[in-house]
Amino acid sequence: MAYFFSEPSRTFSEYLLVPGYSSSECVPANVSLKTPVVKFKKGGECPLTMNVPMVSAVMQAVSGEKMGIALAREGGIAFIFVSQPVEQQAEMVRRVKNYKAGFVSSDSNLRPTDTLADVLALKERTGHSTMAVTEDGTAEGKLVGLVTSRDYRVSRMDPAVPVTDFMTPFDKLIYAPEGTSLKEANDIIWDRKLNALPIVSASQRLVSFVFRKDYDSHKGNPLELLDGQKRYVVGAGINTRDYEQRVPALVEAGADVLVIDSSEGYSEWQARTLKWIRDRYGDAVKVGAGNVVDGEGFRFLADAGADFV
Repeated sequence: MAYFFSEPSRTFSEYLLVPGYSSSECVPANVSLKTPVVKFKKGGECPLTMNVPMVSAVMQAVSGEKMGIALAREGGIAFIFVSQPVEQQAEMVRRVKNYKAGFVSSDSNLRPTDTLADVLALKERTGHSTMAVTEDGTAEGKLVGLVTSRDYRVSRMDPAVPVTDFMTPFDKLIYAPEGTSLKEANDIIWDRKLNALPIVSASQRLVSFVFRKDYDSHKGNPLELLDGQKRYVVGAGINTRDYEQRVPALVEAGADVLVIDSSEGYSEWQARTLKWIRDRYGDAVKVGAGNVVDGEGFRFLADAGADFV
């Protein structure tokens, strides 16, 4: 039912915020922006908080994996957009979760038959100077060498020269075996003065990289938002149509919190979605709902089991 509110509407400029007394303790160093994300019992501890009160919209033009990483690095949470196939959204979540584990999947890969021209084109496209050379040119292929900016000089080399002529071959690489902890990897990087350390399986397949810059990034971003395994915290959007397939995939991928992406939250469809999640996951999966614009809609979603509105 629609309502007509007889009270006059207001704009922000009609209000004046009157500051109170400021003591000598009122200094920036004593201010905490830590903000609870989901509901919790009075006197208890919120199971999910942000270090800065900032989230990103569940929109394709806003919240992809890059925003997920960037916002978590600053202490907030991005919600990966839902308007895409389930598998693709789950993979975005998985890449965000894997990123801050310190073990980064390689996104700059070459084949042994590639040339210096291919190296320069890949560097232009990704901005990365460290490139894995694998047998099939994939991030999980058998590692045969590594190319960095120190391995070639554009002014003195033919662009057609194959990477096998100037790459650092596998038998001369410093690498670590799969299962190496992040602390052990960082110790190797610092002890051997490396910029990147490949992590390699027993069959010589590339698993991931650990980069020196990520260690420096962590020190320069003290508010970054991490889970119990020191991975970035990330959210994901769901809808009221394919939630039975989407929610399990996102949970398996590691999403820390979900939100129903809808323009109208005061609906039976959202209540059904929340009930399905509660019946199967209890309180283990944190999920928000909305949008609503009044107290009645808020109470409806809270009673239906939403962790935030």
